[in-house]
Amino acid sequence: MGKPTRWVTETKPGHSQWYIDRFRRLAAEGADLAGEARLLDAMVPPGARILDAGCGTGRVAGALAARGHTVVGVDADPALIEAAGTDHPGPRWLVADLAELDLAAQGEPEPFDAAVVAGNVMAFVAPGTEGAVLSRIAAHVRPDGLVVVGFGTDRGYPLTDFDGDAVAAGLRLEHRFATWDLRPWRDDADFAVSVLRRPPNQEPTAPR
Repeated sequence: MGKPTRWVTETKPGHSQWYIDRFRRLAAEGADLAGEARLLDAMVPPGARILDAGCGTGRVAGALAARGHTVVGVDADPALIEAAGTDHPGPRWLVADLAELDLAAQGEPEPFDAAVVAGNVMAFVAPGTEGAVLSRIAAHVRPDGLVVVGFGTDRGYPLTDFDGDAVAAGLRLEHRFATWDLRPWRDDADFAVSVLRRPPNQEPTAPR
């Protein structure tokens, strides 16, 4: 693992268990936790191979697997990965630092049709690693594949910085929305869902 993430340095002890308990409670109450998965499902072909980068407790990856996709969920927090495996047995769950992501070394050499980065993941990675995170995710997506990223615009990672990091990672912005249910983007929106694509003529980058 590289530098400690903000998930570690900017939260209190016990935060991971609180987060696990929160989403288990929401699921038990019947809350709609599959909005991101519905959007991804509409963007990819049936039976797509999808990377859930920063998967947390697995709600998005689990919903995508239930829709027939092959999903690999990755998170730096072992407690969240353990909970994901318990609550959502369909996907494959791996502990990994997104800034150093090398899934071939963990038995997943095939590129993905799409990657989803939900739940403010980009606001919780280690400071200064945002560009590396996007580059490593992009390297695992096939040419013409999608990377769909959602995070709060007031969480310390300016959208202008994100756009620059996305370009440096070889990704092109195709669409931007204010919510996962596709409400129109406005410059004053406090959340952004960015649909990025690897150019179709771009060769896959070997993991470093």
